Amino acid sequence: QVQPVESGGGLVQPGGSLRLSCAASGSIFSYNRMGWYRQVPGKQRELVAGISVDGSSYYADSVKGRFTISRDIAKNTVYLQMNSLKPEDTAVYYCNAYRIRDYWGNGTLVTVSS
Repeated sequence: QVQPVESGGGLVQPGGSLRLSCAASGSIFSYNRMGWYRQVPGKQRELVAGISVDGSSYYADSVKGRFTISRDIAKNTVYLQMNSLKPEDTAVYYCNAYRIRDYWGNGTLVTVSS
């Protein structure tokens, strides 16, 4: 079982916060990179944030300053802290892990609505 497992989605009001978790299969150091993508119906899956094996992180322009990706090495888990959420952040969020090929989780739904 190499598929990462997401958790933490849900319904939140605009301006609120959520934290997503992604549990990797095995050590996160065994992956070149891990990250979060999101997808809404009718649109392509897009990168939200990623973290490389050396710990460097990168973000989509639309979430810079609001989202933070981090990792807990002991727990083999990557997190996405999402603050100041907007309705346009509503999407299914997928965890991605890359090692020779992409591994995807099943996704977790985030709904930002009043």
